[in-house]
Amino acid sequence: MTVLVASDLDRTLIYSTAALGLTMPDPVAPRLLCVEVHESKPLSYMTETAAGLLAELTADPSVVFVPTTTRTRKQYQRIRFPGRPAPYAICANGGQLLVDGVPDRDWRRQVAARLAEECAPLEEVHQHLLATADPAWLRKTRLAEDLFAYLVVERSLVPDEWLKSLTRWAEDRGWTVSLQGRKIYAVPRPLTKSAAMREVARRTGASTTLAAGDSLLDADLLLAADAAWRPGHGELADAAWTAPSVTALATAGVLAGEEIVRAFTQEAARLGRLDA
Repeated sequence: MTVLVASDLDRTLIYSTAALGLTMPDPVAPRLLCVEVHESKPLSYMTETAAGLLAELTADPSVVFVPTTTRTRKQYQRIRFPGRPAPYAICANGGQLLVDGVPDRDWRRQVAARLAEECAPLEEVHQHLLATADPAWLRKTRLAEDLFAYLVVERSLVPDEWLKSLTRWAEDRGWTVSLQGRKIYAVPRPLTKSAAMREVARRTGASTTLAAGDSLLDADLLLAADAAWRPGHGELADAAWTAPSVTALATAGVLAGEEIVRAFTQEAARLGRLDA
């Protein structure tokens, strides 16, 4: 039996300083391992316990660990996870499938064809964002892998009505809007993590899929998995979103990441015993 474990990264498996959620007294805070450095500064962390559990998980030859992220390839490749290197990674919300770190060209062609057929072009959406975003709260505008766009904003200054209006406008054109921390993503609806996960499952012959994620862009991934988990923070938690195959954790912050890796490890071990 091969078990595929597809996990979202930011605010699910790894956490920036701002997202750690360390509400306990300092003397009992968990020890942290830095897993990402950017511009010579530490950026993302796991608990040391979570790192040890992930190393244990990836050492199991029956488990295929697949980092699954909205990050670009370049952003993903800054991360250094403990344990065996992941043979597959899903980047750009499913738009890029990396095999041993190399983009799969066939997959990218399939994605491009579907986007051209089913939704408005990126340039139209990008221009709309530029025209409607207020410089008072807009900090950066970015295009990711020529697949989707996102804004970096001062979240407290963004009017809720603007976000709702953008969501309606995007939906009419086959796009999805997601707010994650200080970033507002506009992503083509056919561009999904679940489609890429199914492709990896097909290639590896995985009989069971496990997943985790915290944002609306992860909902399709969680629904596509045989079993899934979401932390007690993020868009999905704020919306009280769940499903029969999804475990909604109460834990928030970096300790939720630890709980998710423990759940992956325990479920993979249970499935291994059943197979034996």
